[in-house]
Amino acid sequence: MRGTPLPTPQQVRETLQMLLGREVEVETGADMVNPQSEGGVVVGVFDAQPGHKLAALWVSDLPLSAYIGAALGLIPARTAEESANVGLTDSISENLREAINVAGSLLNCDGAPHVTLEGVYAPGEWLPADVAQWVMAYVPREDLKVVIPGYGEGCLSIVVP
Repeated sequence: MRGTPLPTPQQVRETLQMLLGREVEVETGADMVNPQSEGGVVVGVFDAQPGHKLAALWVSDLPLSAYIGAALGLIPARTAEESANVGLTDSISENLREAINVAGSLLNCDGAPHVTLEGVYAPGEWLPADVAQWVMAYVPREDLKVVIPGYGEGCLSIVVP
């Protein structure tokens, strides 16, 4: 059995475009999304069946988290900008969680364990040690700059420990 696949930037772009119903730009070569950055990060944790083994992480900075959540819910860009600066609203957080859950489809393929979203950690929320150790690790990962026209840009790291 293979391990969890690392999605390509093109796959990430296509999934976000399908989900948000708008063009999205994805560029490679961004810095790792650092949980210590201003505003913090959102971390989505995916586990693999059977055994609930850590399979992958979604790590997005606060601006991108706000823009994805707002674009999914058709929330005005002004509200998204406020959330990018001061913290996510409940509705933006719910929308973002749904987007992360859908993005989990990028991690499933034939011959690999089935991956599901185990949890989402908000900016500033304590990360379990088994998760935190991988966020900035040099393991298979895509560090991406994502631009959502009409909203803004931010960074996303997909990590496969």
